[in-house]
Amino acid sequence: MQAAVETPPKSAGEVLIEARGLCKHFGPVTAVDQVSFQVRRGELVGLLGPNGAGKSTIMRMLTGYLNPDGGEAALGGLAASEVAARRILGYLPEHTPLHREMRVDRFLSLVATLRGFRGDSRKDAIARVLDSCDLGGHEGRRIHTLSKGYRQRVGLAQALVSDPDVLVLDEPTSGLDPREIVRVRDLVARLARDKTVLISTHVLPEVEEVCQRVLIIAGGRLVADGDPLALASNAGKRLIVEVSGIGNPEVFMQTLGALPGVEETKSINPLRGGDLRIELKADEPHEVVGPLQAALAGITLLELRHELPTLEQVFMEHTAGAGEVRP
Repeated sequence: MQAAVETPPKSAGEVLIEARGLCKHFGPVTAVDQVSFQVRRGELVGLLGPNGAGKSTIMRMLTGYLNPDGGEAALGGLAASEVAARRILGYLPEHTPLHREMRVDRFLSLVATLRGFRGDSRKDAIARVLDSCDLGGHEGRRIHTLSKGYRQRVGLAQALVSDPDVLVLDEPTSGLDPREIVRVRDLVARLARDKTVLISTHVLPEVEEVCQRVLIIAGGRLVADGDPLALASNAGKRLIVEVSGIGNPEVFMQTLGALPGVEETKSINPLRGGDLRIELKADEPHEVVGPLQAALAGITLLELRHELPTLEQVFMEHTAGAGEVRP
């Protein structure tokens, strides 16, 4: 009797998504320029960037739908264009490809058949994704009668039919109302417990809630990669100073900018009655406090506090001045 073939154990540190020097050109426009990163088994990574930054182009190359002009895209160590690589992939494009006149169960049955499922295994796969995507009770409805949030769930269900190791989700909450955003976000977080997930999104609170790591794309380049909190810490701390009784605001700003340890000063919108709020960027805010107090002699101090930048501020700093790269 022939011994059963054992499935190799899944390594916790295994690289399942990899971009190696990815480049893509559309005519004279460079949409993606030398982008490299890895996503390991069990990670949930957010891909951020302004409109036209190259996010969707990166997604399409990683999923084998678009060939790079330079570099390599790999899934599970295989070129993304290989059929074997597609077998570990579940992909939800930005514009969900659904047959809207079909019933939910029949559409999922079609997807399962195309994925090679037959008979009981097909029924089991459909039952599994209906349950995991909270579509129970909706399987008999035609897709066009569903809300956009439920249509997104159907899109996720089709991506999950083959129980893939890798999920690539391009703007899964785009166009949804706040309640549906929360539901889809919670669903993605639940799926990420045993999947490797790369998600492109504009919703920064979504990233802060569910993503372990953030990749920021600007102008077709990777400009930041790290844990959201670590990125904020690396961006430097800020002192927020609110004062009253300023004679010449420009001279006062120059004085603060020249203080030891201050890297940058920025005037936040002037307040009522001539009060002024200023943001000072410094790696060690506590070392700035002494010189700052001396500079404030004769000026009324209304507020002094220090804070870490938010993910939104980190995003804005890294993408400032980056235009669209779409042709």
